[in-house]
Amino acid sequence: MPNSFGKLFTISTWGESHGPAVGVVVDGCPPGLPLTAAEIQSELDRRRPGQSDIVTPRKEEDRVEILSGLFEGKTTGTPISLLVRNADQRPGAYDDMREKFRPSHADYTYQAKFGVRDHRGGGRSSARETIGRVAAGAIAKKILALAGGVETRAYVTQVHDIVVPAGALQAFPTLAEIDASPVRCPHPATAAAMVERIKAVRAEGDSVGGVIECRVRNLPPGLGEPVFDRLEADLGKAMLSLPATKGFEVGSGFAGTRLRGSEHNDAFVMRGGHVHTVTNRSGGVQGGISNGEELVFRIAFKPTATILRPQQTVDIHGAQTELAARGRHDPCVLPRAVPIVEAMTALVLLDHWLRQSAQNRTFKF
Repeated sequence: MPNSFGKLFTISTWGESHGPAVGVVVDGCPPGLPLTAAEIQSELDRRRPGQSDIVTPRKEEDRVEILSGLFEGKTTGTPISLLVRNADQRPGAYDDMREKFRPSHADYTYQAKFGVRDHRGGGRSSARETIGRVAAGAIAKKILALAGGVETRAYVTQVHDIVVPAGALQAFPTLAEIDASPVRCPHPATAAAMVERIKAVRAEGDSVGGVIECRVRNLPPGLGEPVFDRLEADLGKAMLSLPATKGFEVGSGFAGTRLRGSEHNDAFVMRGGHVHTVTNRSGGVQGGISNGEELVFRIAFKPTATILRPQQTVDIHGAQTELAARGRHDPCVLPRAVPIVEAMTALVLLDHWLRQSAQNRTFKF
């Protein structure tokens, strides 16, 4: 069903923005993994609202509860159910949206598909659904780190027309460098300009979008499938399933179209007894399979659809009307999207690692 993701490491998220709770059921987690709620909580704290003055002021602690799948501090191999209760609900702020469709939001399309919708904060279409993804991703990240020292870093490289200078982020950034700024850009000067831009558009009742880059190191070669389940295809599906996403590219991406093959090809070399590439325009993926180089991709996020300005729209009766949104919303979704991108990346990589092991390592003939 469309609320589930993955083949061997599977998650199913549930819940609505202003319902009693949201959560996820994780199936396929290997048994014996030491796991605590605190490890999951640290990831949720990076995603939660109200953490800075450039995100939504909704006050939610997002405290995770582990309901199943754990015994004496270790996973049992059975489904892990994780729950986060909604606390700071204000559904009355959405009364005007019961019959009016918010421009560029999912209101009209949900109504067209299901014939009914939860208008309170978008219901299921709200980014609050991603709590379950981040909670599940925390488990996947721990397994990947223990299995092969895999590290995932996502960070903001563009907000509106403010872009990190080319070549300024060559080194693999640390978590501390990324989280040093509320906008989660590890380039201090650019981060400061981004914060000021977000504050300025928020003061005008408007919003902005931007780009998040994600890099993964210590990923082994061989993950991914050669045809339909190519690694970049599954990553693209994962990223484009996130709210407000509008674009995805790997390695050189669209910029690579301006190069010739002689300029774009990554030459192979031997280094430390292993095959490597001199350059990494492929972004760590060739033929749909990881090649052992750093995995690099980017996601484009549109400006937040809900803005505090009057906009023209129609209602459920087809009448032309005007809507001035209320409620608490992010003027830019990118700072809180960073841990969500990391979570979805970990879910894809772990699922492919398990598939690789099942197909090529379990049986030796």
